[in-house]
Amino acid sequence: MAKTKTTFFCQNCGTQYAKWLGQCNSCHQWNTIVEEVIQKEEKRSWKQTTNTKRVSNALKINEIPFDKEDKILTKNNELNRVLGGGLVRGSMLLLGGEPGIGKSTLLLQIALTLPKKVLYVSGEESQSQIKMRAERLQNTNTNCLILTETNTQNIFKVIEELTPDVVVIDSIQTLYTEYIEASPGSISQIRETTAELIKFAKETATPVLLIGHITKDGNIAGPKILEHMVDVVLQFEGDRNHTYRILRAIKNRFGSTAEIGIYEMQHTGLREVENPSEILISQKEDNLSGTAIAATLEGVRPLMIEVQALVSTAVYGTPQRSSTGYDIKRLNMLLAVLEKRAGFRLGAKDVFLNIAGGIRVDDPAIDLAVISAILSSNEDIAIPQDFCFAAEIGLAGEIRPVSRVGQRILEAEKLGFHKIFISKFNKVNSSNYTIKIVKITKVEDVFSNLFT
Repeated sequence: MAKTKTTFFCQNCGTQYAKWLGQCNSCHQWNTIVEEVIQKEEKRSWKQTTNTKRVSNALKINEIPFDKEDKILTKNNELNRVLGGGLVRGSMLLLGGEPGIGKSTLLLQIALTLPKKVLYVSGEESQSQIKMRAERLQNTNTNCLILTETNTQNIFKVIEELTPDVVVIDSIQTLYTEYIEASPGSISQIRETTAELIKFAKETATPVLLIGHITKDGNIAGPKILEHMVDVVLQFEGDRNHTYRILRAIKNRFGSTAEIGIYEMQHTGLREVENPSEILISQKEDNLSGTAIAATLEGVRPLMIEVQALVSTAVYGTPQRSSTGYDIKRLNMLLAVLEKRAGFRLGAKDVFLNIAGGIRVDDPAIDLAVISAILSSNEDIAIPQDFCFAAEIGLAGEIRPVSRVGQRILEAEKLGFHKIFISKFNKVNSSNYTIKIVKITKVEDVFSNLFT
C-alpha cells in the first residue's frame, strides 16, 4: 500500500504548513488552513501507454523552429483581439468570472464555431443540458464532441482515442486525479490536475481552455499558483442585470493585457459588439448638465465613453465623494486641482461620478472630461453633445498631452463629433482633420472655452 502523508494548506493562498495554524502567515486570513492527505505515488505521464521518458535537448535560440502562423483563429473576433491573434498551440487558457456571467456560454459558442475537432469536457452539466444550451445558441458543429467526466485519467483515455485539436474543461474545480487523496476543488487537486493538463498541452501542442470559479473577492478560486501555471488568464466582467459583458486579459504571454472584448448577452448567446462607442454613449434628446464625452483607448482600440457627474450641496456635515468605474483617489486629486488652481469651491459639496455603460477606465486621458462634467454639473450648464475631450490633468493645473491622440481624433471624427479639446502640447496638424481641434493649456481655460 502506498505511503500517505498528511499536510496542511491555506485554502486562500495555497501556502503549505507542517501543522495546523489559526492564521495563515502569508495572506493573514483566519481559519483557512485545512488538512489534506496526499498519497505518495510515482506520477505517471498523462499518456498512460508510454513509459519511456523523453529528455529535452538544449538548442540555440536561433535554431529553435518557429512558425508565425502557428495560431488557431476562432470565429470570434473579440476573443482573437484579446488573445493577441488567436489560440496559440500548446497554450493553457484560464477564464474566470462570476456565476451566471456567461463563461460556459462563451466557450461553448467558440467550441461550436471552431473549424477544428473540439472536445468539450463538462464536470458540472450533463450531455443533454449542454445540448439544450447548444440549441439555444443556434449553432451546430459535428466536430464538437461532448464528454461529461471529472476523472482526469478517464479524460486522457478519451483524448488518446479522439486526438482533438482543442480541449475545453468546464470547470477545473470539478476535476480530480486518482493520485491525490483529496476532494475535487481542493488546493491539491486543482494544482495536480492543472499540472497534468499543462503537460498534455505542451507535449501535444493542443490548446486547453479552462473555466475557473472565483471567490467572493473576485479572485480565481484555488491557489495563486494556478494563475502562474497557465499562459493566459481572462476575466469575464459585467453585471448580470445588464446585457453587456467585458472580456479582459489579466495575464497574456502571447499578447497585450490592455485589450478588451465587449459582448452583448442575448437569448441566442453572446453577440460581439463591433462598435462599443455606440453603446457607451447614452442616446438622449435633451442636453443635460453634468455629462461629457471622453476619447479613451483600450489597448489599440479607441472608445468614446460618457462621463457623468453630479455636484450638489452637502446635506450632512462631511461631503461625499463617490465614483463608479473611475479611481476615487484620482477623483479627489482632480477636485483638489480645481479648488487650488482654478478657484472653484467644491469642498462643501457632494460629488458623484459615473462612467456610463458599466465599463471601468484607468486611462488618464479622460481627466479633462471628468473636470468638464464636474464643472458642467456645478454651473448647471450643459456641454454640447458634439464636444469631446482627450487630455490629462497635472497637479499644477496644466493640461498634459496624451499618447496616440491621432487615433482618438479619428474616432471622434468618425462618430460625428464637431469639436475635440486636447492639450496644446500635442503635436497635431489641424488641417488633416475635418473636426475642429481646440488646444488648451491650463484648467482655467476649460471653463472659459465651455461656458463663456
